[in-house]
Amino acid sequence: MSKKVAVVTGANKGIGLAIVKGLCKAGFKGDILLTARNEKLGQEAIAGLQSEGCKNVIFHQLDVCDQGSALKLKKFLEEKYGGLDVLINNAGIAFKHSAPEPFGEQAEVTMRTNFWGMLWVCHALLPILRPNARVVNVSSFVSKKSLDQCNAELKAKFKNKDLSEEELCLLMGEFVHAAQTGDHTAQGWPNTAYGTTKARSLSETRPGDGILLNACCPGWVRTDMAGSNATKSPEEGAETPVYLAMLPEGAKEPHGQLVWDKTVQEW
Repeated sequence: MSKKVAVVTGANKGIGLAIVKGLCKAGFKGDILLTARNEKLGQEAIAGLQSEGCKNVIFHQLDVCDQGSALKLKKFLEEKYGGLDVLINNAGIAFKHSAPEPFGEQAEVTMRTNFWGMLWVCHALLPILRPNARVVNVSSFVSKKSLDQCNAELKAKFKNKDLSEEELCLLMGEFVHAAQTGDHTAQGWPNTAYGTTKARSLSETRPGDGILLNACCPGWVRTDMAGSNATKSPEEGAETPVYLAMLPEGAKEPHGQLVWDKTVQEW
């Protein structure tokens, strides 16, 4: 039987690095692929982890905004491991409130990483998930808050359990267009809906395989993105993603949910 393997995106620092460390300490039995866009920073992170006793970590370059990069990772996983057991989509960016870029530009750049990048990674890697695989999409409390602030019509679209991937992509495209034309009421459209859409798809196409897919909020974590005033350490922020990634074989729930502090949230 092939060795198990986990992939964590955006993992050279912050929550991603803490997730890799958390998987190692939780006793993940297999290799943990720390992926990042910058190879030098990724290799430095690997060296630090190995000096702390995490010997089963390996670096693999991944730029989530490059579909070809995701396909290279897929090829590597197929050839070396024959599949994938854990995927944690952690890569993401956020502009600070003081950023000088116009909101339309911020929306396009942010969406390219946080939504389309995750979509492309999922398109490449979900087909090679093995039975009992775990997929975790790291979202944020901002996404849930943004959904609460949407108008009733938009909120209904995002919360529609029958929302297709194609329809969701169209909504996200509309968001960027609205932002670029100066409609600031579009700010903060949520990306949490993608987890529900893919979870339903997996349940329909691979019933009985025991695959669980969830989104999670790590909380307000002290990272370059959130700043030093945040209330949680990266290690504390990694607890829920690691918990979801390590759900035992045979578990049925949670699936297709938003989880915060290991508790399912209504969204």
